[in-house]
Amino acid sequence: MAGTDSPEQPLPEKDFDPDQLNLRIRVTLAADRNAVEPVVEEVMTVVRQMDGVVGKEDAIELALQEALANAVIHGAKEDSSKTVECLVSSDEERGILIIVRDPGTGFSPNSIPGCTVGENLYSNHGRGIFLINQLMDKVEFRKNGTEIRMVKK
Repeated sequence: MAGTDSPEQPLPEKDFDPDQLNLRIRVTLAADRNAVEPVVEEVMTVVRQMDGVVGKEDAIELALQEALANAVIHGAKEDSSKTVECLVSSDEERGILIIVRDPGTGFSPNSIPGCTVGENLYSNHGRGIFLINQLMDKVEFRKNGTEIRMVKK
């Protein structure tokens, strides 16, 4: 008989309590490469004022830049009539939550080849996701890959 913590059953979400989240900034941008940097700068101005980020700013900034660039390039196919959304929230106990959503069809994160082995070492694909996973404490793809949730504690 399977217990309540069997691998077949999804574990309850225990990361961020929506009632305790403090939304710091919500930004939408046109799916244009040139829109990424100004949004990163705007978001990072807010992030730098948050508690618990001292010494983590560079990691957060690079992960945010990669996530937004992926959403614009791969998710929205650089169609400036489409928009990408970025939300930054915080929870005193769990840190900073950054969500980036795109209007694309999605993808399977497992289908992206690892960029640190074999011939993939010289590929341009998958480096952004690899970097995000290295820089952030928790990374999840939701909504068929059209939403990335990144946590920095």
